[in-house]
Amino acid sequence: MKLDNVIAKRPDKTIYREGDKTVKVFNENYSKANVLNEALNQSRVEETSLKIPKLYEVAKVDGKWAIVSEYIEGKTLEQLMNENEDKYDEYLERFVNLQIEVQSNTVTMLNKLRDKMHGKISMAGLDATTRYDLHTRLDATPKHNKVCHGDFNPSNIIITPDDEAYIIDWAHVTQGNASADAARTYLLFSLEGKTEVAEKYLNMFCEKTDTAKQYVQKWIPIVAASQLSKGKEDEREFLMRWIDVVDYE
Repeated sequence: MKLDNVIAKRPDKTIYREGDKTVKVFNENYSKANVLNEALNQSRVEETSLKIPKLYEVAKVDGKWAIVSEYIEGKTLEQLMNENEDKYDEYLERFVNLQIEVQSNTVTMLNKLRDKMHGKISMAGLDATTRYDLHTRLDATPKHNKVCHGDFNPSNIIITPDDEAYIIDWAHVTQGNASADAARTYLLFSLEGKTEVAEKYLNMFCEKTDTAKQYVQKWIPIVAASQLSKGKEDEREFLMRWIDVVDYE
C-alpha cells in the first residue's frame, strides 16, 4: 500500500486518503490494544442507525498498525463554521442535534464511561484528597447507558456535498451519562478559547434535552481531570482552575 495523500497529521497518527478509503496509520510506539479497541468501537457503533464511515480492516503499513475505513467526501463542520460565519448559529444547532442523535442510541458492548473516568482521575497527577473527592462525585452520578462519543467537536463531523452528516473518530466512545459527553464538548470549546461558543453550545444542549445546566456543570471537574491525564502542560493551569472550583459537599 503506497500512501502519499495526507489528509491530516496528529502527534500519534497520520491519516491518508487511498482512493475510496481512509487509512489511519499509527506511530510505531502506539499501543496495539488501543488500535484494536478503536476498530472494535467503530464496528459496534456501525451497527446503529448513525451515519459513520464503514470499517474495512485493521492492517499493518510499513510495520505500523493502521485502521482502514470508508472515505467520506466533504468538509468538516468546523471548516463550514469558519467559512460561513453568518451561518454559525445554524451550524451549531445542527451540531447539537447530531450529538443528541448519537446519545439516543445504546450499544451495550461498549466500555463504560464511569470506569474510564475513574481510571483517568487516578492518572491525572492530582493529590489524594482531590482524587478522592472526584471519585466520590463520579460515584454519585446517575448511571446511564447512552452512547457518548468522547471527543464530539465540529472537526469530527463531515458534511457531504449532498448535505449528509457523518461522524468520525470513535476512538473514545463509551456508554454512560450524556451530560458527561456534553461537559466534555463544552470543555473542548473552552480549551480553544471559544468561551462564548461554549456557553451558547451548553445553553442550546440543555434547552433541547431539558437538562438543568447545573447538572452538566457538575461533570466539568470530572471531565477536566480526565483531560488532565493526557499530560499536556499547556492545558494544565486552565484545567486545574476547573477542578479547583468544585463545590464539594
